[in-house]
Amino acid sequence: QVRLVESGGGLVQSGGTLRLSCTVSGRRISSINIMGWYRQAPGNQRELVANIISGSKTNYADSVKGRFTISRDNAKNTMYLQMNSLKPEDTAVYYCNVSYDIYTFWGQGTQVTVSS
Repeated sequence: QVRLVESGGGLVQSGGTLRLSCTVSGRRISSINIMGWYRQAPGNQRELVANIISGSKTNYADSVKGRFTISRDNAKNTMYLQMNSLKPEDTAVYYCNVSYDIYTFWGQGTQVTVSS
């Protein structure tokens, strides 16, 4: 059974930084095709923030390009989202997601709140 645990969320002022972590158990991430971060703000649909495909190709939502960086550490079986220059509109619950073969798994989410 694959399990994802996010951490690193919190309250930060506008312009601040946070680093989210997603630790995976039950499968080596080196064998996972797609890993990504999503977020959902109140009243909004869940949206893709960034993903990393086949360990190297990265994609970002236009709203976070140049501010957020997705990465992964195979040795620690963990994925990260470095978030710089945070804005109030980045406030949301952030979820990590992994997909391989026909399977997809979600973490429980971590709250990020950016105050103005």
